[in-house]
Amino acid sequence: MTKNEFINALKERHGAEIYEKLINSRAAVAGLGGLGSNVALALARAGVGELFLVDFDCVDITNLNRQQYDISDIGKPKTIALAQRIRAVNPIIRIKRKKIKVTENNAAELFCNYNIVCECFDKAENKAMLINTLLTSHKDFTVVSASGMAGYDTGNTIQSRRINDHFYICGDMVSGIEKGMGLMAPRVGICAMHQANTALRLMLGEKDV
Repeated sequence: MTKNEFINALKERHGAEIYEKLINSRAAVAGLGGLGSNVALALARAGVGELFLVDFDCVDITNLNRQQYDISDIGKPKTIALAQRIRAVNPIIRIKRKKIKVTENNAAELFCNYNIVCECFDKAENKAMLINTLLTSHKDFTVVSASGMAGYDTGNTIQSRRINDHFYICGDMVSGIEKGMGLMAPRVGICAMHQANTALRLMLGEKDV
């Protein structure tokens, strides 16, 4: 498959106008677990021009029940393993990656070149840190976050919400990890697709959910 064949396939699916908007768009994905690995692959399949992948962790066997990795990835940094998977479905995408722990001291500088940041962390305190740090900085960030996707309840309760022009949140806002209620691929995947779809709509100039 040539580069032109791949580009023409995307243009045929999306139309030339949408293709051009997406190929000239970029986004950052903070956290490459169940949410982030799914978000990044969805954006790559859609034809987004550049992704910035950020995570400090390596693939573990416990990740395989919901994250976009397989047994051969165990032990690899998630930034490397996911970049390999993305390039396997989109050979023209530009990928930047950073194996680093995101903190309130480095977040604004780390993501300064990306107006759209998909917050895909596991822990509530890390989510709150990234959201608060980016939205109170002097830079023009829009954060697409997630909260509430654990367990096997109906997927119909997972929704996308627009809090304001710079903050969107996806999920049911309620379900967390409890005894007998862990993270499972279907609901995590539904929430991740809400995030990816929200990011795509923002790239295409749509502000409403």
